[in-house]
Amino acid sequence: MKTKGAILWGVGEEWSVEEIELGDPREGEVQVQLAASGLCHSDEHLVTGGTPVAFYPVIGGHEGSGVVTKVGPGVTGLQEGDHVVTAFIPACGQCPPCSKGMQNLCDLGANLLAGTAISDGSYRVQAQGKDVIPMCLLGTFSPYITVHQASVVKIEPDIPLEIAALVGCGVTTGWGSATRVADVRPGENVVVMGAGGVGMNAVQGAAAAGAKRVMVIEPVARKREWAMDLGATHVFESAEEATEKVNELTWGRMADKTIITVGDIQGEDVQTALSLTGKGGRAVVTGMGNAANTDVKLSLFELTLLQKDLQGAIFGGLAPRAAIPELLGLYQEGQLKLDELATTKYSLEDINQGYQDMRDGKNIRGMVVYTDADR
Repeated sequence: MKTKGAILWGVGEEWSVEEIELGDPREGEVQVQLAASGLCHSDEHLVTGGTPVAFYPVIGGHEGSGVVTKVGPGVTGLQEGDHVVTAFIPACGQCPPCSKGMQNLCDLGANLLAGTAISDGSYRVQAQGKDVIPMCLLGTFSPYITVHQASVVKIEPDIPLEIAALVGCGVTTGWGSATRVADVRPGENVVVMGAGGVGMNAVQGAAAAGAKRVMVIEPVARKREWAMDLGATHVFESAEEATEKVNELTWGRMADKTIITVGDIQGEDVQTALSLTGKGGRAVVTGMGNAANTDVKLSLFELTLLQKDLQGAIFGGLAPRAAIPELLGLYQEGQLKLDELATTKYSLEDINQGYQDMRDGKNIRGMVVYTDADR
């Protein structure tokens, strides 16, 4: 079918909304008519070149929701009309990581940035006669996607699709970074560095886990206000300000857990997080940085003698097939705020403005919302 999509033709360029050709589902695949797509900072790393891909062009987007419109041969558990959320990490349920309870590290994710379809190694999207890499094998910056069944999770049909898209990446990543990877316990002091689409949900997760204090470091004033609305107890403009106050609030013991959720992590952020973390505490690295950046500031003396943990995290350490419906269930019961996260909605044609607004700190999460005019 012919539709449209936001294509990136090279590093440093803007997203180009143009006609694309989308293939029909093959073995194990479904086609989905999307309702919405989140504007995640991870796609910005494609623009800056921080995330390497096999080649350009790339169709962006990996946080979406919609309705299954076509089902390919060999698909099980999905049918036309089902409501689904995309998972930027596919989950087969059978590979060694999945079998060990680590769906977020599924082996099917090996080609996330190569763009080759899981089913047969070919490409489902073409633009101007060229193969196009879909971000995370999804490419939700288009009103239609053809993806493998391992990359979508069925949800209840009464959940608003525009909001459901949020749990495909940012919400789950942030929530799990606090509840699973950091393993926040009741009464603990938690620091969250960066209050964007992921960090705000680390705040929600830490608060829900019973943290005594959820202390947020965020340079943008409006985001500090939003963080307080979503469960933060204290907010600081800078790490320097936070260090003094965290020391005072905890009587010198510092944070039990620190979670780094800045949009573009730098090497010095790791040492900052460790310095904010007390003896025997844990610092979680959730934010993404440039793939070529291998320099990290780290006091090995402090790491060893104060027995601190430094832990990476992808998808919040959660299993997509379990976490996505669970979090949407919390939303339905009023225990997780999602509506408040979608601060501005855009048409696909306004995607570059959406990303400029993200750079300017104007949103928690900008959302592209598709209408009948897009199809």
